[in-house]
Amino acid sequence: MSTGDQPPEGMGGLYPFLYPGPGDLDAVLTEALRSTGEKAAEIVRLRRELAESMADELVECAGEMAIRFAAGGRLFAFGNGGSSTDAQEVATAFLHPGYGLSLPALSLTSDVAVVTALSNDVGFDVVFARQLAALGRRGDMAFGLTTSGGSANVVRAFEEAARQGMLTIALAGDRGGRLAELELLDYLFVIPSSSVHRIQEAQTTVYHVLWELTQHALGAVPAPPVRNVG
Repeated sequence: MSTGDQPPEGMGGLYPFLYPGPGDLDAVLTEALRSTGEKAAEIVRLRRELAESMADELVECAGEMAIRFAAGGRLFAFGNGGSSTDAQEVATAFLHPGYGLSLPALSLTSDVAVVTALSNDVGFDVVFARQLAALGRRGDMAFGLTTSGGSANVVRAFEEAARQGMLTIALAGDRGGRLAELELLDYLFVIPSSSVHRIQEAQTTVYHVLWELTQHALGAVPAPPVRNVG
């Protein structure tokens, strides 16, 4: 094998089947199966832990969201990278659900023209805060997602939301990062994991549970069944 055929450092072990040379396919498949099983077990464990530690706060938060939706409030979701797609899913889940009430929700990451204009002309740190300053009002909800908890533009958005009297709901990972230091947040749900993948998977569960609990609080869907998570 020529030098040009050698995989980049660290890549050969991750994807050995992509490169020429001797290899044990059975060993690769066995390792992939083991790794997949470990990851699946970890997210199940993490979700059980969240169900035990966050249940009461999730119910309370959903109740507050329902009060604001019933009074005409709107939900604004935001985040960066993978969290931006989660923000879009949050908005879609509330605005266009498969069942239940359609509730006013908007993702601040969806309008590329607005996002790029603010980033280019003003600064990326205010890309969400400026939108909330223009669109938000007292009684609305700011829903921010970040795996690290340290995204400057998410922090700035919550500061602006709190200034306007909006309900502030944050989802973060690990120990909460900078968001854990903000005293202005109404609700902060921290996923206790250092894995970005596990954090985002668990955050998906959290915001879908919030959606269902909010629908229930508004009388649109039956109460979710109580299950033993132990």
